[in-house]
Amino acid sequence: MKKLFSRTALILSLCAVSSVAVAEDFPFKKQIVARQAFMQVYAYNLGLLGAMAKGEADYDAKIATGAAGNLLAAAKMDNSTMWPKGSDAEAPGLDGKTRAKTETWSTYPKVTEKHQDLTDALIEMAAVAGNGLDAVKSNMGAVGKGCKGCHKSFRVPKDE
Repeated sequence: MKKLFSRTALILSLCAVSSVAVAEDFPFKKQIVARQAFMQVYAYNLGLLGAMAKGEADYDAKIATGAAGNLLAAAKMDNSTMWPKGSDAEAPGLDGKTRAKTETWSTYPKVTEKHQDLTDALIEMAAVAGNGLDAVKSNMGAVGKGCKGCHKSFRVPKDE
């Protein structure tokens, strides 16, 4: 029994040490990985709607409604812990790990306004996405503008 306890304690200690080592690969690793995954959820659902709007996929009311609902749910999610101050592309140790600009935090009320613009567009999209292809098409511009509001202002372009 004592050996079992000792082995278990050793294994748990090694796991804890390896977790700390992974977490220290760069500052804010968990937050950056989480927010990048969060953006992938946006991209996936926008891709479903965009493919329908462009004629690359058949319109499906159930899929359109689901994708629009997912986008709205994501927009309403409190993800503030994914965005700690200092987790920007210019921070020491974060070069190439994130594309967030420092202005995200120094002009903070502005980022919430931009996010609200996206949320408003997604409220409208969620309300009409199941009403036909024309409804999706007519709302894609506002949703795209909502996304660009933050990306243009608060994200370093890829070619910089």
